[in-house]
Amino acid sequence: MTADRTASFGFREVPEGQKEGLVHDVFSSVASKYDLMNDLMSAGVHRLWKDAFVEWLNPRSGWRVLDVAGGTGDIAFRIADLARARARGRTATNQTNEATITVCDINEDMVREGVKRAAAKGERSIEWITGNAEALPIPDNTMDAYTIAFGIRNVTHIDKALEEARRVLKPGGRFLCLEFSRVEVPGFDQLYDAYSLNVLPRLGQLVANDAESYRYLAESIRRFPPQARFAKMIERAGLSNVKVRNLTGGIAAMHSGWKI
Repeated sequence: MTADRTASFGFREVPEGQKEGLVHDVFSSVASKYDLMNDLMSAGVHRLWKDAFVEWLNPRSGWRVLDVAGGTGDIAFRIADLARARARGRTATNQTNEATITVCDINEDMVREGVKRAAAKGERSIEWITGNAEALPIPDNTMDAYTIAFGIRNVTHIDKALEEARRVLKPGGRFLCLEFSRVEVPGFDQLYDAYSLNVLPRLGQLVANDAESYRYLAESIRRFPPQARFAKMIERAGLSNVKVRNLTGGIAAMHSGWKI
């Protein structure tokens, strides 16, 4: 009898069919503390990384953008704001200042948090839907850009998520991913490992009463492919001109590709 297939859940191997539910529980637990979670994991630097990510995307008015695993809206709000600012700077008379952004997240609690934030900001250019990154509820060839920030390492089949990204992009559309990655500064990697694997779960217990979710999030970073290997996965999914930019010595990295 063939053994059941497994998937990584942090440092554990779990039955493949269970990973999605386990990840769902983690993000339901941290949804209301999403900014706090990322502040703890990056010492607050994630805000600068997200700014750099959206700057590299360089969104324009009239674009259709799909932001996957972006339930709380951190990336979508930045895209909307920058597209408007760029449009105002071009003084176009018959041009809308809006990019049309769809946030798709598998976790309903994360989406509800994003909807609440959008209402508080008065942001109306964003559509919020629930859906799986491996089977997006989006037609083929419809998006000018696909973004995913700190989400792809939680997907059970990363290759399927990358294939879906290519499917929904228009020819000429852009894939852009921001993810925790492999530290490439000698010595700094050991310090970061000690912090994230030992200190972070304790902080999670103290400030959120949830050590296990934070332990998983730290461990999942170690199981994610390093920069060069992930770039090869993007190419195998059919995206071209793949480029990588490290952030803060490789604690995080941005991967860009294009549907040609």
